[in-house]
This record gives sequence, C-alpha cells and structure tokens, in this order.
Amino acid sequence: MRVQDNAIELIGNTPMVRTRHLDTGACELYLKLESQNPTGSIKDRIGLSMIEAAEADGSLAAGGTVVEGTAGNTGLALALVARQKGYRCVVVMPDKMSREKVYHLRAMGAEVILTRSDVPGGHPEHYQAKAAQFAADTPGAYHINQFANPANPMAHERGTGPEILAQMDGSIDALVCGVGSAGTMTGLSRFFARESPGTEMILADPAGSLLAEYTRTGRIDGKGGSYVVEGIGGSEVPPVADLSLVAHAYTISDRESLLAARQLLYREGILGGSSTGTCLAAALQYCQAQTENRRVVSFVCDTGNKYLSKQFNDQWMHDQGFLEREQHGDLRDLIAHPHTKHEAIVVGPDEPLANAYGRMKLYDVSQLPVIDGDRLVGILDESDMLMTVYGHEGRFARPVREAMITGLQTLQVDASVDDLVTVFANDHVAIINRGDHFEGLITRMDLLHHLRRKVE
Repeated sequence: MRVQDNAIELIGNTPMVRTRHLDTGACELYLKLESQNPTGSIKDRIGLSMIEAAEADGSLAAGGTVVEGTAGNTGLALALVARQKGYRCVVVMPDKMSREKVYHLRAMGAEVILTRSDVPGGHPEHYQAKAAQFAADTPGAYHINQFANPANPMAHERGTGPEILAQMDGSIDALVCGVGSAGTMTGLSRFFARESPGTEMILADPAGSLLAEYTRTGRIDGKGGSYVVEGIGGSEVPPVADLSLVAHAYTISDRESLLAARQLLYREGILGGSSTGTCLAAALQYCQAQTENRRVVSFVCDTGNKYLSKQFNDQWMHDQGFLEREQHGDLRDLIAHPHTKHEAIVVGPDEPLANAYGRMKLYDVSQLPVIDGDRLVGILDESDMLMTVYGHEGRFARPVREAMITGLQTLQVDASVDDLVTVFANDHVAIINRGDHFEGLITRMDLLHHLRRKVE
C-alpha cells in the first residue's frame, strides 16, 4: 500500500470480511467494513462526492460554508472534507444523536446546532429545515442536502458498487443495506442492475420507519414511530431515492438491531454501530430463510466507537429495556450499579480525597459509597468534599474518612417504593443493604427509569 497524501485519499477501498461465527444458514455472509473510512463511516464517500460536485458546478467557492442537516455521520464526513479543503462547516443534528458524534464533530472544527428529534419533516424545528434556513441566511453558504443531492448515489454507483463486485470476484447473490438519505441503496441498485442483474437488493429498515412498508406497497400510510437506531429509516421517501429495485424488505426492531451489533463484536470481533446491527439482523434473517448457498454482502456502516455510551453500555441497554437482568422482586431490581456484581463506583475510607474526586469526575457521579471490605461505612458526596478542601487545597491528600458522612439512613432490600420516596423527600440518596451487606445506591433517576419501564 502506497503512502497517501492526505486523509481524503483514505476514503473508499474498504476491506471485505467473511463472517465465521454467526448463524448464516446455508449462506456465506460478507461484510464490507465501511467503518474503516477516515471518520469511521460509509458517509465519507458521499461527503467527498457532494463537496467536489459543488466545487465543480460553482455552488461552493473558496471561503464558503458547507451546511447540512444530518444524523451525524454525514456531518463528520463533510467536516473532514471541508476542513481539509478550507471551508467552514455547520452541522444541524437531531438531539437524540450519540454524544460521541457531537464530540467528534466539534473536535474536527465543525459548528454543531442541536435541534428537536420529536418533530416531523417540514416542521421548522426539524433538523433538515433548520439546516436549509441557516444556509439561506448565511452568505457564501451551500446547503449540501444529501437527501436530494444526485452526487450522493453517484458516489456508490461509481465507487462502492465496483469495489464490492471486484472483491466478490463478480459473484454476489444479494446485498443488504439500510436507507437513510437513500444514496447507498439507490446508487448500488443502479450499479448492480447494470453490472450484475442477478443480485437481489435487500432493505433493512428499523421498526418505526415507513420505508420497508413503502417498498412492499408503494404507499406511505401513517406517520411512523420513534426508534433509537441512528442514521437510517424515516417517514418520508427521500427525493434522491429509487427503491424500485428492492427485492425484499425486513423490518428490524431496536432490540434486534442493538443485540445483533453486540453479537457482531462478541462473535466476530467487529465493532459496528446501530445501523450496522439493523443491516446484520436483516442479513441473517435473509440467510437463514435460504435453502441453498448464496453469497450475501452487507455493511458495517460505521464504527461502534460512536455508540459506546449507548448500545455497548449494559446500563443504558437495561434502562431502555433491551437487556434483562436477574430479577429479585425487591429493591435490588432498581439498583443501577449493584455492588455484588462489582459495578458500583466506590472508594475506601483510607484512600485520599484526590482519588474520590478523580472517580467522581471520571464516572460523572456526585456521591460515592465508602466501603470497608463488603460493609458500607460512609457516604462521600461532592458537597462534603468541597467543604473539606475549600481554602485548604492540600487536604485532597487527606483520607476520605475525614470528609465522609457516617450517620447513614439505610433501607433493607425488602423495603417498599414508598420508603424510597420518603428518603428522596429528605434529599438523600437511598442506601440499600441486605442484612449488614451493602447492595448499592438508588437515585431518583433510577426510580424514574423503573416507573417508566412499567408503562412501556
């Protein structure tokens, strides 16, 4: 491999890998690792294609501003290319997107505007509408509008499709992908219809999206629903979309998607995002329905590094109802980080306060149980620590026992939820014991999660 001149030249020519430890039935399943693009997603391809097309037709000039409404990955791609080419980049995102994407965008110099994710297309607060308005109000700005930009599918018709066919030695029976802006499906459909007409195009769609139903019936009925999978699905057919060549469409629940992505990492060692899980779940359903060997390709659309706080976080998965924990029928079921499973963030009484401060900051918690062996001997919260060290910063070296609270009100695991509310009314965190053994803490948010799950 030759040395590349810049990060833009790293876009495309991504690896293909065959899965070996997933149940693919009679089929062979291959994954194209679009996560190996510079910003970690397939969208790098269209980011480059759309900016170069705008440069070519004069829509984007030196010193201009690139503006886009995006679920995140297209924004990252545009931020990369814009930064390398010297353009300002402004990204408008729905507020449900992962924090990792926002951090990544800002670190690359993009300006991020967060807007509501609970409004339909056409609403003035919808991320696409806000992006269009920002571009209209900004001199020298160009609204990329990936959903209607012909350079979007062209990137896949001219780049991704030929790569896949070459990597598969010209033999591919089915290709599975999702639809967000529809560039991938549209561009690949056109390419394979021309170069490999026997290849079936398979749509993987999140439950709550209306695109799978549209491919089956040709109609959009209803407004669709919400889902946590990012980057694909929708309640409208994008203007750039051509879904006429889709042979089969699978509707995949959030739970199926996220668990499939976790299985991909566990079984194959490949870290993919939430839309990767949707594509993988659909590909596995397709493969398992076949009675003869077929060569199937799907995508690792983006890297799972962007979702570590979500689908790869057991607590988040549990709070969302996607993972089940052992149930005890008592207050232990409300403890987010059980001490018995070594999940609680704790500190020892003889550790320096500096250690406690570091742990609070790292794990974003405001209080720490102080544990001696398996017994709770105190609670240290941020107020106690502040009052101890304020004006005497050298006290960060003093032991935790000098600042912790020892007069503790505890509840046994068989106490009632009403007992919890009483503790919260006194502005305390609930300390849960089983006998003399510390089980964990329950916060107001833990109780809210519990109540929310009961009505879902």
